[in-house]
Amino acid sequence: MKALTWQANKKVAVTDVADPRIEEPTDVVIRVTSAAICGSDLHLYDVLGPFLHKDDVLGHETMGVVEEVGADVSNLSVGDRIVVPFVIACGHCYMCQKGLTTQCETTQNTDTETGADLYGYTDLYGRVPGGQAERLRVRLADFNAIKVGHDLSDERYLFLSDILPTAWQGVKYADVPEGGVLAVIGLGPVGQFAARIGRHLGHRVIAVDPVPERRLMAERYGVETLDLTDDVLDTLRAMTDGRGPDSVVDAVGMEAHGNPVAAFAQSAAGILPDKIAQKVMTTAGVDRLGALNLALDAVRRGGTVSLSGVYAGVADPMPLMNMFDKQIALRMGQCNVQAWINDLLPLVEDPADPLGVEDLVTHRVPLDRAAEMYDIFKEKKDGCIKVVLKPQTTAA
Repeated sequence: MKALTWQANKKVAVTDVADPRIEEPTDVVIRVTSAAICGSDLHLYDVLGPFLHKDDVLGHETMGVVEEVGADVSNLSVGDRIVVPFVIACGHCYMCQKGLTTQCETTQNTDTETGADLYGYTDLYGRVPGGQAERLRVRLADFNAIKVGHDLSDERYLFLSDILPTAWQGVKYADVPEGGVLAVIGLGPVGQFAARIGRHLGHRVIAVDPVPERRLMAERYGVETLDLTDDVLDTLRAMTDGRGPDSVVDAVGMEAHGNPVAAFAQSAAGILPDKIAQKVMTTAGVDRLGALNLALDAVRRGGTVSLSGVYAGVADPMPLMNMFDKQIALRMGQCNVQAWINDLLPLVEDPADPLGVEDLVTHRVPLDRAAEMYDIFKEKKDGCIKVVLKPQTTAA
């Protein structure tokens, strides 16, 4: 089959790889109908290369139609349409029962001291083949597959795999008080949804992003927007009675754009021999912290900062004195996708589409254009906000 594979730092390609097959009786294999490129995939493109191998299949936002079913799968049949959460969890361990599926004790990567297996996401999270491909093996399918109907478009459902529950968790973790103000730093796909969710839940939302197209998209949903200017902190405070917003979602993470020091550190780590680079990445501070520092500076005293953007540095400096003095609450973590589906499925199936899941994608392209789209998405060219890949598979 065809799949988007990692080849080297800043180099991905659509290549021929082996077809997935049933390996455990709890598996299903799907024909992929849609797969999205996530901002987290860009971290693999040029930051986390030391934890990847040539020809690893990328992608963790996937949906499709079941083609093969393992002997122990009871909830799915051939022909069912499913969305695949990026988190692979068992559903019955202590952590899963607590709703913390990203910490699943069955698929947890104890050798690397990281959480549950993730699709298409490096040695750190199990080196599981991803879904930017014509087909995908779905593990522990009875618990993980989200079965959906056949009447609505893929884009109604696809984002349940990651970015929509990630944004929902980010806003929930932000703990916005009744009548409070939520700030969202970054208006990429997760930031767009976080801002819309904040409005849907009745909050005033102010979002910060340097890209005009992203600000215009957010404004369609009643979000107040600000450019990332030198005085944006003062402006945020002026808009909130001098105190700052009650809650802030950082939807940017470790992106190095606009920070030459962080970009150099990330690139330097990427060209070192893998074992050395892995050591650097797991002991050093290599993240761009502009978004995080803005969030910590902007939030009012006693407020909450929620991190939805991914960070990778281990020794990143934190302004602990100021955080302690301001009495800031900090929440973070990979999204426990399965825990939020019951809240979100009715919203994506609502005819009114209140979260605008059909108003996010700017580029829909065949799978064979995936490598080109990684570059366009990373560089924010051509008004690119969200990319969906459409594999052109043949019938099994």
